[in-house]
Amino acid sequence: MKRALVTYGCLFLLGGVLAATQPAETKLAPREHQRGEEQTLLTYPEWFLVFSPDEYAQFVKHDEPSAFPFWGHVRQFWQGYAAVFQEQRRHPDYAFNGEYHGMINLIGISTTVEYGLRSAYETFVGRLSAATTSQASAEDLYGAQVAQEYVDFIKVRPWYEFDFTTRLANLWTRTPLSGGGLARKLERRYALTTEYLVKAGYGWLLSKAANPGHDKPLPVTHVAYRHAGAIETVLLPRYGEFTPASMRLAQDGADFIEIAGNGTRADILLTVWFAPGWQPPVGTRMLFEQPILTVPGHRRAALVVQVESLASVLRELQAAGVEVEHVFDY
Repeated sequence: MKRALVTYGCLFLLGGVLAATQPAETKLAPREHQRGEEQTLLTYPEWFLVFSPDEYAQFVKHDEPSAFPFWGHVRQFWQGYAAVFQEQRRHPDYAFNGEYHGMINLIGISTTVEYGLRSAYETFVGRLSAATTSQASAEDLYGAQVAQEYVDFIKVRPWYEFDFTTRLANLWTRTPLSGGGLARKLERRYALTTEYLVKAGYGWLLSKAANPGHDKPLPVTHVAYRHAGAIETVLLPRYGEFTPASMRLAQDGADFIEIAGNGTRADILLTVWFAPGWQPPVGTRMLFEQPILTVPGHRRAALVVQVESLASVLRELQAAGVEVEHVFDY
């Protein structure tokens, strides 16, 4: 018995030594292109603050800003954050990025305050001024145009780099004050001036505080894929352009084996818009779903899929006519 225990102990120690000396998983991505697997979850709240302005920009092209569901979007932001936070806790090997969580809470609180103030203003003042005219003012049209320019910009660049100052100047120098509905025109000028001034100032402060002492994030994502039996690597554009780029690769028959240093069994998050009756593809797990508040009958689903299955899932979604909103590339 004693000899057996000694033998077992030696084998246990030997196994520990061998395990400790095993090489770490080889990653195809250079170190500077590697990002933590948990980042695919943590970037969702940031991207919701792209989805929400995108909905707003589409909405105000044909509806009054006062009818936009500001508080509904606030609830969806925090619900989405709670879902990805709980999902991260399910993975004990995911690093807890306190700095990133702090940033999410900061932008969440800022958005809650902004949307709350805008909701109150549009409900009482904006709605009253809209009732004084039967048509959209030049200021309404200009505000909708800038809202779309803003969305197009933040899909690829940080929001605080958007040039609100020039938009403010153009509001007063290139938007005609003549025309009917003077009360609406003056009210919209006040509302847009206040918005652009506050965001320009806040954006300037954030630009000075952004990543102090750190290098700027790389604008590309390192991707390794298998195509026609060969393994290839490529740098795809990051952020908003990653989704169409990855879908083109999938349609060309590629299968992903690594994204930003995360291998075949790593999880990656994507969101889609779907209509009633749709079922998620096999191999995916629905993390949560929410209604698209400005598009009745449509919902957003956040799906978790492994990297090795991402390409086949993208092909299936495209074949089914399901809109892939975003692939969260860590």
